[in-house]
Amino acid sequence: MPDSLEIVLILLIIAIPLIAQAYVSSSFNRYTKVKNKKGITGQEVARKILDKHGLDKVYVVETQGTLTDHYDPRRKVVRLSHDVYEGTSVSALAVAAHECGHAIQDKEGYAYMRFRSLIYPPVRIATSVSYWIILLGFLFEMLDLIYLGIALTCFGLLFQIVTLPVEFNASSRAKKEVMALSIADQSEVQGVSKVLTSAALTYVAGVLASALQVLRLIIIASNDRR
Repeated sequence: MPDSLEIVLILLIIAIPLIAQAYVSSSFNRYTKVKNKKGITGQEVARKILDKHGLDKVYVVETQGTLTDHYDPRRKVVRLSHDVYEGTSVSALAVAAHECGHAIQDKEGYAYMRFRSLIYPPVRIATSVSYWIILLGFLFEMLDLIYLGIALTCFGLLFQIVTLPVEFNASSRAKKEVMALSIADQSEVQGVSKVLTSAALTYVAGVLASALQVLRLIIIASNDRR
């Protein structure tokens, strides 16, 4: 691979996720300063949405960290970070509603979510050994081993691609629930939309970065073959 092309790929692989993360942090922080007019907390938002869908057995609990919010499908728990759980901002409202979107997906058996859960165990194993296999392939000059490692990294890329509709659908559900329950007015719904869109872009950025990494490995392997 020409040095200039390799440098460009490496820079893109590093820069794309960083830019996306900076954007989501900026959007989240911006709307964290905007309090929702009803003064409702993220925990209360989550409880309202879950109860509306008969998910009264899904707990809403506080977890440590920032932007560590997630839905645990195994334990049926929505975990919200402190700023979201106790926060009354538009950002807290958006994030809490989004995680409830995942809980609703789980209840309804959303196809992409089920498929993602199904492939997660083999994907985790494949990605954990892929780079070791690639390294061994280069050390022992075994091209077939290198391509096997690259193929295994593609499982991780597949998982990220499947994650995209899961996240976009959860965000769509979140906006619908916020409007259906009249939790936010029109201006606040716009803020919710911006927070959710910026968060979704981090997943798109992850897919792009992973795809570029796979491309970089293929080019390196092709050059090594020559």
